[in-house]
Amino acid sequence: MSGPNGLPAFGRAALLLDVDGTLLDFAPTPDAVIVPPGLLDTLRLIKSRLGGALAVISGRPVEQVERFLADAPHAIAGEHGGAIRHGPGEPLERPPLAELPAGWLEEAKRIVAAHPGALLERKARGLVLHYRAVPEAGAVLGDWLRGLAARRPDAFEVLDGNMAFELRPLGADKGRAAAALMARPPFAGRIPVFIGDDVTDLDAIRIAKAMGGEGLFVPDVFGSPAAVRDWLGRVAEQGW
Repeated sequence: MSGPNGLPAFGRAALLLDVDGTLLDFAPTPDAVIVPPGLLDTLRLIKSRLGGALAVISGRPVEQVERFLADAPHAIAGEHGGAIRHGPGEPLERPPLAELPAGWLEEAKRIVAAHPGALLERKARGLVLHYRAVPEAGAVLGDWLRGLAARRPDAFEVLDGNMAFELRPLGADKGRAAAALMARPPFAGRIPVFIGDDVTDLDAIRIAKAMGGEGLFVPDVFGSPAAVRDWLGRVAEQGW
């Protein structure tokens, strides 16, 4: 039995959510995002109704997601799957991936300093160049970062995100993260529904569909994070 819009029956589903651009509105800097009142209670209620099967899959580090969303998700995959906490109190699981080569971070600091307003975000095994405040610098920063990755094409790739370019190790993507989460309780045996808004979310959308579930792309289905939150509020009360 399926729910509306082709979604699996609510009682059999697992809900996997992106953060920025999906749950939360974009902000001038990654630390400036605002968690709207009531969102965490909504997520906790959905988690309870799904037997715990609510997770977040984000490009952010797990620790950042925990700071914003606290205990609302049961599990968190961060860094596009480069780190996963499968449940409250569990240790971070890190698959073996390439480490950032020596000197690359210092080079990134120099290119960002040459474009005032650009922002460097360091990740455990990668980095992000944000240019929301200086959109005219986007092309230069993207070309530079792709040139950096070309030194180690066996180990790194560059993703074109929302006003940002991210260097990440090969083997870390949200599809792998979704599959890893779905392999363990309370997600195992359920049908995944993933919601995301960016190119980095397409891997998880493909995996969710391959597992018999559904992937909802925010620009096509909802239009905005506010609309996602409104929908989640209704889901918390009545399912879908």
